[in-house]
Amino acid sequence: MRRFRSLLPSRFLGRFARSRDGATAVELALVSVPLFALTMGTLELMVLMLVAATQETATESAGRMIRTGEFQTATAHSSADFKGLVCNRMGWLSARCNTDLTVDVRVFNDFATLAANQGMTGQNFNAGNACFAPGQPGDIVLVRTYLAWPLFAPIIDAVYANMGGGRTLLSSATAFRNEPYNSNPAGGAAC
Repeated sequence: MRRFRSLLPSRFLGRFARSRDGATAVELALVSVPLFALTMGTLELMVLMLVAATQETATESAGRMIRTGEFQTATAHSSADFKGLVCNRMGWLSARCNTDLTVDVRVFNDFATLAANQGMTGQNFNAGNACFAPGQPGDIVLVRTYLAWPLFAPIIDAVYANMGGGRTLLSSATAFRNEPYNSNPAGGAAC
């Protein structure tokens, strides 16, 4: 009977208020939510930087095939073929690359016009506006690749999601003048 008296609401609440046994657990619970969000945001940023570096390297490497004329003189020289070159160079991302990468290759008259070209951003991105014109020997060419990437961390999603639907648009570009290769390229009409 004595045991039940100690469980009366007033005594129980008084003892609970004075107790310090669970203070550490409560503090951990309060601190763990922001710590977890910060950790997830940091991991998400690391993945974004790794994907952007991979895309940049693949774009530069595949763009070299256009610069040297190797791509234009090959039997297959379409936008899909060039996209395949980029995706093959992205290794660990090749599956996502095949579905989410857009390639835009344009010829410009001079570097000043090229510098003034802004390209597409997340808000005005439209894969249908992409062009593919690898050019002729001596042409000035701008190669851009766009990769739609999903975001998972809520903090990063609020800051970097520029396409809507929790996705961000990663872009990479390389500009060059085609080398004077000695072959009749299959073409590359201007866009």
